[in-house]
Amino acid sequence: MAKANVKDLLEAGVHFGHMTRKWNPNMAPYIFMEKNGIHIVDLHKTAVKLDEACSALEKLTSAGKKVLFVATKKQAKEVVAKHAAELNMPYITERWPGGMLTNFVTIRKAVKKMNSIDKMKKDGTFETLSKKERLQVDRQRANLEKNLGSIADMVRLPSAIFVVDIMREHIAVTEAKKLGIPVFGIVDTNSDPRKVDFVIPGNDDASKSIDMILSVVSEAIKDGQSQRKADKEKSKEEGEVVSADKDADFDGE
Repeated sequence: MAKANVKDLLEAGVHFGHMTRKWNPNMAPYIFMEKNGIHIVDLHKTAVKLDEACSALEKLTSAGKKVLFVATKKQAKEVVAKHAAELNMPYITERWPGGMLTNFVTIRKAVKKMNSIDKMKKDGTFETLSKKERLQVDRQRANLEKNLGSIADMVRLPSAIFVVDIMREHIAVTEAKKLGIPVFGIVDTNSDPRKVDFVIPGNDDASKSIDMILSVVSEAIKDGQSQRKADKEKSKEEGEVVSADKDADFDGE
């Protein structure tokens, strides 16, 4: 598994926290010092916590579990979408749909509606509608795509969520906690680390910092996915061997 490198974290500016007057006292264990009115995160602790998070994520994904990535702030949207798409993981980078986790059945209904519109366009039903109706359906499809596009293939609740800025995404964090879904989060000095299960202390405002952390996280998830693939291939080969042995025994009889 890829390990967090303190030098790389430093170069990416992961150590820059918020202004001291905005700090959350619960982040004290992760703060190294104060400089020019800004808290500096202890990157040695960040590296340790990042490794812990990566180990857990690798274990989850090696078991075939899905992780939902959440980041709706401007600096994080593109970075998160890029990494999540490469990992074939669901992600939300637009507005968090209220009840996304706690009312998942309703969200699935919205996804089904989106799929039914797509089916209408394929089978020609869409063309039988009036111009006004087609316009309304297109608008509805666009809105659904904007809010649900990246989670359209998510048929069940995720096994974990990964959040950038736990204060901004507090609804997602609250919903996950209600359902007992583990929360992984990049936690800046203005946030309460007690709200997440796997804390990664660091700068959640700069794209470079977010990208650096997600690069390490992505490597761990890829390792888990590779392990999953290898285990499945091994099981398949063992199954073929057992089947061949049974055939041999049958022929011997």
